[in-house]
Amino acid sequence: MTPELYDRIGRTYKTTRGTDPRIAAAVWKALGDAQTVLNVGAGTGHYEPSDREVVALEPSSVMIAQRPPDAAPVVQGRAEELPFEDGSFDAVMAVLSDHHWSDRRRGFAELSRVARRRVVLLNTDPAQADRFWLTTEYLPEFLELIPERYRAPGAWESELREALGGIELTEVPVPHDCTDGFYGAYWRRPEAYLDPAVRAGISVFAKLSSAAVDRALAALGADLRNGRWHERHRELLRMDELHLGFYVILAEATSQDRRRT
Repeated sequence: MTPELYDRIGRTYKTTRGTDPRIAAAVWKALGDAQTVLNVGAGTGHYEPSDREVVALEPSSVMIAQRPPDAAPVVQGRAEELPFEDGSFDAVMAVLSDHHWSDRRRGFAELSRVARRRVVLLNTDPAQADRFWLTTEYLPEFLELIPERYRAPGAWESELREALGGIELTEVPVPHDCTDGFYGAYWRRPEAYLDPAVRAGISVFAKLSSAAVDRALAALGADLRNGRWHERHRELLRMDELHLGFYVILAEATSQDRRRT
């Protein structure tokens, strides 16, 4: 994982990021009957279930410092080198985390190694990045951040299956009033992207050049003022949720079986 990024941008992370209960329900359902859970890339503690025994792992000291006093105990470390014995937890979860790992295959192998029953992920299919108007109309530079190998339809899923074995994918639509301010959360609230506090909690803006971001914001601001955005997207304003390529990924098998494969 890359602690340097969140050491730099994560100081106000809790301002706009939080647990959306509808997304959390999808993640927690996938955890099944797991009683002991490792949360990898845990950040400030969002999406950690309160009714289970949770241990958090987070590489960034800035993010760890923002965890509330009653949050799960946290260990500083990286997904690629989990400091736990084989089969230490019933389940391992990673929410909007694995796209930041420096070596995803090694990270997946480590998650499988320490999970007795299942691995649960929440993330987006990179090949579906063009579903979001902010990317296609204002920030096409975001597509350049996606490694070439993930741009083909099915490539992301194929990598997951190769790394984790049999998986189940469950589509997770983004609600129009999503309370977790990630990149696609404000799809029906475009004015939010003009707010520096909102952008500060979204890693995409930190990875793009300031020139690209400034140009996008100027264009979006103009389209909101003159009504062009609302004219183009009037159908979105009638929708309660939107599929932007988010999925819960469930890989269910014993860690012993996974080590044999």
